[in-house]
Amino acid sequence: MKIFVTGSEGFIGSHLTEKLVKKKHKVTCLVQYNFHNSWGWLDHVDPKIKKKINIITGDIRDENLINSILKKKFDVIINLAALIGIPYSYRAPKSYFETNVNGIMNILNSNNITNVKRIIHTSTSEVYGTPNYIPIDEHHPVSAQSPYAASKIAADQLALSYQKSFGLPVTILRPFNTFGPRQSARAIIPTIITQILKNPKIKLGSLHPTRDLTYIDDTTDAFLYAIKSKKGIGEIINVGSGFEISIKKLAFKIAKIMGTKISITKEKVRVRPKNSEVERLCASIKKINRIYNWKPKYSSKKSFEIGLQNTIKWFLKSKNLNIYKSDIFND
Repeated sequence: MKIFVTGSEGFIGSHLTEKLVKKKHKVTCLVQYNFHNSWGWLDHVDPKIKKKINIITGDIRDENLINSILKKKFDVIINLAALIGIPYSYRAPKSYFETNVNGIMNILNSNNITNVKRIIHTSTSEVYGTPNYIPIDEHHPVSAQSPYAASKIAADQLALSYQKSFGLPVTILRPFNTFGPRQSARAIIPTIITQILKNPKIKLGSLHPTRDLTYIDDTTDAFLYAIKSKKGIGEIINVGSGFEISIKKLAFKIAKIMGTKISITKEKVRVRPKNSEVERLCASIKKINRIYNWKPKYSSKKSFEIGLQNTIKWFLKSKNLNIYKSDIFND
């Protein structure tokens, strides 16, 4: 199929793009334009795969650009373009709405998507806020506890409204806390790993919240299932591991795998504002199993540790670690 991927240069996007090329799909990627001509993580994929990707630099906020790209008549559109850092959303909320909401609107409003078989929009588990019950299913109410989460709720609802109003083939995948090689240092697992590599005395924010940590291979597989299936249009579908672990336990588990004894200092600047912390996240994955027959491969204790080992191994390579400013924290 001809597939258009936005946000392709990011963590999930680059891994997904690799898989799509390996599956023999014809992939066109939108990469955010920048002055140093970087293609993000796509600069680091296998050169043989890179040669098969059609790269377009630009910005999803540009309506004319999106219209011109979509004239190529794609079978599937996957929207992963988003501003994702929660701390920065407290300081620059408008930029989150401009990218996260206006970006998907530019796709939905295009006159060139009449023959698209599927538009897959990417949500986030942050939209649920601190849950009323666990595990969190797709019927759970949404509650924005950060401007980032608010922008993603707005984008999700916009996409669903176009499906209901105009019959667009929209599916919303809602990943929980995806982790793995290439993940931004803004996320908890890279934060812990990179700090341990420099100093066993690490600094974190709140230690009690729990997260549903899903290995990148499982998350990208969910997208592949959604692409090939005729089901799921008009649906919001969770993508998670189905288990939760606290930040504190996670830190000590990573340290144990790395063979290091650590001490943790709770640093005030890393703590979210009062009432903004999402206390627990644990996905119900019954719906995705029912619709796509998808199950996570890294959900057991042993397989989860394998995912962590793979991630740590990647960060242990100096060429990868040097990309991260792990000793600098921007609130």
